[in-house]
Amino acid sequence: MTVLEQRRGAVPPALRPVPRRGREKWRNRLTVLAFMSPWLVGLTVFFVYPAIATLFYSFTNFDLIDDPTWAGLKNYTFMLSSDPLLWQSIGNTVWLTIAITVGRVAFGLIAAVVLVRLRRGAGLFRTLFYIPALAPPVAASLAFVFILNPATGPVNQFLQLFGIQGPLWFNDPNFAKPSLAVMGLWTSGTVIVIFLASLLDVPGELYEAASLDGASGWQQFWRITVPSISPVLTFAIVNSIIIGLQYFTEAVVAGAVASGSSQVAGSSQNIGYPDNSTLTFPMWLYDQAFHQFHMGYASAMAIVLFIVSGVFTVVLVRRLRSAGIGEEE
Repeated sequence: MTVLEQRRGAVPPALRPVPRRGREKWRNRLTVLAFMSPWLVGLTVFFVYPAIATLFYSFTNFDLIDDPTWAGLKNYTFMLSSDPLLWQSIGNTVWLTIAITVGRVAFGLIAAVVLVRLRRGAGLFRTLFYIPALAPPVAASLAFVFILNPATGPVNQFLQLFGIQGPLWFNDPNFAKPSLAVMGLWTSGTVIVIFLASLLDVPGELYEAASLDGASGWQQFWRITVPSISPVLTFAIVNSIIIGLQYFTEAVVAGAVASGSSQVAGSSQNIGYPDNSTLTFPMWLYDQAFHQFHMGYASAMAIVLFIVSGVFTVVLVRRLRSAGIGEEE
């Protein structure tokens, strides 16, 4: 502080009072953090910490009992070169992801378009389409295995009325994955409701103007409906892909029940039944972690699944935006 400032009674910067606006700004920030604290705590405890721990364990040998020992990149090299069922589980996962994504999006959009055009009984049909989505995954899987039971299921009983021998469904490696895909369609009520809400939000004046210009129904759908609901369409595609990449509960329960095993669902005796045709990547990850006790290797598989899901989602969203889908009009 200079002599002139001392004579004028200047106050050092450190002792000057904080401006009122500055105090209000900090108070607002603390208030926002206080309201966000439950979310921040949940994010840290249930996502950040498990993600960091999984990344650490992926570089170790860990059996859930002994202390982990450093293994470097051995888990990743084993995954890419020596795992006997890894590529089969990846192939099944890719197949189910494509089938579930195409089926959920196409079926959901078609069903929503039909429900929008209904004049009578629309509420009843909307409820019927949505009710299966409320069923828990385990209950839905049990019901579907019962419906497609080769001997006593109503589907094969109905086919026998026409002299058709129904397939073995979940007991046949050629029909097990298609059966899971059909189950995914049956429980796609949430996608139908989302598409229905977006279709109802499209201005009717656009269709009236297109009709006056002589546009056909297909032209109206492609030029008006799809661009108007493109953000919802992008969400449905990405959401369906993530569901396919993480497909686990339905395949585990269906395989266990169809095999007739008395073991607990998901045990190593019936996982992937029949003949590993329903063995998905998450199922193989679960088996490695909690049946084989290869937690380090399972952690490496989880990291790979997380990276693949993130990269695939980013690439897909960018491709859809470049094609004009997913952007607000």
